[in-house]
Amino acid sequence: MNPQELLRIIDSIHREKNIDKEVVFKAIESALVSAAKKHYGEEELIDVTIDRKDGAIRATLNGTQLDQDETVGRIGAQTAKQVIIQKVREAERDALYDEYDREIGQLVTGIVQRYENGTATVSLPNCEAILPRSEQIPGETHHPNERVRATVCEVRKVGSRVKVILSRIRTHLVARLFEQEIPEIADGVIEIKAMAREPGYRTKVSVSSSDQRVDCVGACVGVRGNRIKNIVDELAGERIDIVRWSDDMQVLIPNALQPAEVDEVILCAMLGRAIVLVREDQLSLAIGRRGQNVRLGSKLCGWDIEIMTREELDEQIERAIGGFCSIEGVDAGLAEKLVGEGFLSYDDLSIIEPDALMEMGGMTEEQVNAIVEQAESRAQEAEAAAAEERRRQREQQRIDTATAQIEAQEAAERAAAGESAPTATEEPPAAEAAPNPEGDAPDGASS
Repeated sequence: MNPQELLRIIDSIHREKNIDKEVVFKAIESALVSAAKKHYGEEELIDVTIDRKDGAIRATLNGTQLDQDETVGRIGAQTAKQVIIQKVREAERDALYDEYDREIGQLVTGIVQRYENGTATVSLPNCEAILPRSEQIPGETHHPNERVRATVCEVRKVGSRVKVILSRIRTHLVARLFEQEIPEIADGVIEIKAMAREPGYRTKVSVSSSDQRVDCVGACVGVRGNRIKNIVDELAGERIDIVRWSDDMQVLIPNALQPAEVDEVILCAMLGRAIVLVREDQLSLAIGRRGQNVRLGSKLCGWDIEIMTREELDEQIERAIGGFCSIEGVDAGLAEKLVGEGFLSYDDLSIIEPDALMEMGGMTEEQVNAIVEQAESRAQEAEAAAAEERRRQREQQRIDTATAQIEAQEAAERAAAGESAPTATEEPPAAEAAPNPEGDAPDGASS
């Protein structure tokens, strides 16, 4: 093996495969050691080094120097070649893994090669990636030769290959799209503070500006909404709410629940809960379809948001004070303190920190434990009662559904037979007189 040729091969591998030269040198040295041990025996102490400058191969067998011809020739150049190929492939895999491991959370663009059983195979610049159905936006389909943008969510080694998993449902995708479409974010003037997303339906993004002259919300929307429209189109029509960030939760929570109008925000720090009061006509808007608006608002703010009207809050407070006072060891004063901190149910009280309750009521640890045990017991009873009520409602719903189906079937059968459905006011037809074979008049009739 010519030293200069060896250096040329290593340089070629380095440039074509994007593998560090030192990695290639070590791979070849390891290959030569493996091949030599197959010739001399696994127990022998063999060391092989390649000069990084002139490419000369130096090997020792149990401390005895071997000449280059013996190193390469007698140990089997073909065997060494196969091991070198394997080592280089492993090095290539490792380099590819490192490259995409650094890209986790970053945006990549590829072409769909195949779309089978809901899984898209996407061609990237130097490898093929997988976009599983579980990582696709609900309702979205892809076609061969379609250009697709996604974020790298997972990279792992599988044998001699690297498996790259893409995603279009993570919040990273929305963040990267904002960076691409909005220069102020890429420049750092506007910062994305928090995000909450339900893929395919709605995303809330809170932003702030480090420059008072730049309106963070207006810059993200763009002139006539052109910037946000490009992002919405890329996300298959997903709705995006841009929220102005504030460190004050009294300001941020109403912003996060837009477009609903909020009357008051009550923060319960001990529970990490925010009670938001709204008018009756704003209740459904604040909660959102299937609770989506309040759910995303909670994720965005990091607080558990509970929406209710003033009347509902007053009812819960009255019920909570009465329930807490019925617990042995809790007086009216302590009950009012608990309600003031946002504890409105037995379930809330069962998770209170013992130290907080001891300080609040001036109690011993034994008294606090007794109160918590009673609260846990009543919370379980309430949960069991609620579960039974849900079961009863489901059973009643099944009965109503079955009854409606039976009535519909009977109506269809009557319609097929040409009969009309009986009504409550309909009277049965009068019985006809039987014919008189003798020709006599029926009773009560004159001849």
